[in-house]
Amino acid sequence: MKNTLLLWLVLSSSVQAQEANENKTRLHSIKKAIGSVVVTPQKELNVVDGFAHMFDDGRITGQVRSIFSSINYLNAQDIYTTAVGGYFKYELAQYQGFSATVALRTSHDIHQFSGKEDERNTNLSSSAGSYSKLTQASIDYSYEGLDVHIGRQIIDTPLADSDDIRMIANSFEAYVLNYKIDNITLMLAHLLAWQGYDANLDEAWVKTAENGTNFAGIIYSDSNVDTSVWYYNINGEADDFMASNSVYMDAIAHLHVDNKLFLHVGMQYLNQDELNHSGVSSHIYGLTSEVIYNDIGINLAYNKSLKGKKSFSGFGGGTLFTNMDSMILNHISEDRDASSWVGALSYKIGEFSFLYAYGDFLGEVNSRLETEHIIEQDAGIEYLHNDNLTLAFIYTKNSDLEDTNINDGSWENMRMLLAYNF
Repeated sequence: MKNTLLLWLVLSSSVQAQEANENKTRLHSIKKAIGSVVVTPQKELNVVDGFAHMFDDGRITGQVRSIFSSINYLNAQDIYTTAVGGYFKYELAQYQGFSATVALRTSHDIHQFSGKEDERNTNLSSSAGSYSKLTQASIDYSYEGLDVHIGRQIIDTPLADSDDIRMIANSFEAYVLNYKIDNITLMLAHLLAWQGYDANLDEAWVKTAENGTNFAGIIYSDSNVDTSVWYYNINGEADDFMASNSVYMDAIAHLHVDNKLFLHVGMQYLNQDELNHSGVSSHIYGLTSEVIYNDIGINLAYNKSLKGKKSFSGFGGGTLFTNMDSMILNHISEDRDASSWVGALSYKIGEFSFLYAYGDFLGEVNSRLETEHIIEQDAGIEYLHNDNLTLAFIYTKNSDLEDTNINDGSWENMRMLLAYNF
């Protein structure tokens, strides 16, 4: 899903067809782009001709990661933490289509470089200061266009995703089936539980709903367009705050004008209907446009949420075009019309990538005669030495203009990251 900090990958001087393909895979929200800094390695499995060779030709891959994160609040205690950890994965080689995967994620605060008690940022390693979980443990089967995964695994879909923007990515206990034929991919899944940054590190594995979550998606992709339709059934009991049926659709067109100029235009729609009095009911649509010329990328994105009860961004960072490092439209959409727009500029020179994004989130008057207005600014610098070593600095400023303490009020977050893949 991820491979650089920038929302818009700037093209290399390779052949025209390769440029078009690389540019087509760019990411369409700031949140996903920032998460792309810490991409974990993915490699093709070895295929063997005997059961014993599955172990002989198995392999270990992973990443060592360290993050310093400081949050300075306007009206609260400042916090900071330095953590070190990583991701360590062992995969059996594939025999007659079968293989297996186990992976450990771990994060530990470095106490000498972290705040004490109320001054410590718990977003990296939980309130205990350490976090270690077997986040993947799956049996996998592949045959021609069919892929089946049973157990703990990484999933990236519109309303269930890894959201790997801190130390611990989300992962899921699930049954997943993918089938691909030509340019069409079908995905069916049943999610039992999840863990990670968005699931609350203090709780570890938690249910996605009392009776689990079912979803199905169909994706069509070629050199000119990506489009998908998804259905999610979050099957909770009475008063489960997430219980809902959701339909999500998007389409993004890619226009390769010439060797220097690329255009992207996209739209999306999310409809959610509540189940068992959960209160989840929303209609959200969005538009995005991107222009990439030489080493410069310019993007403008817009989302509108029509007045409903409340919206649920899913198990992860969410899929809206205007999602940023921290702020998403869902935070201010309950009981009101709400809108957001984001403009961003990216630039690449040599091994350095730069990003600046400005987002304006406005919640209109609700039934309590309250309004919301949040401005978020994100800036990033990434140094990608090679495919294995990444250094990055990420700065986020959240301004609560109505002083209602939505999204924790006004604050600044600075993150320094070092990641090494092996």
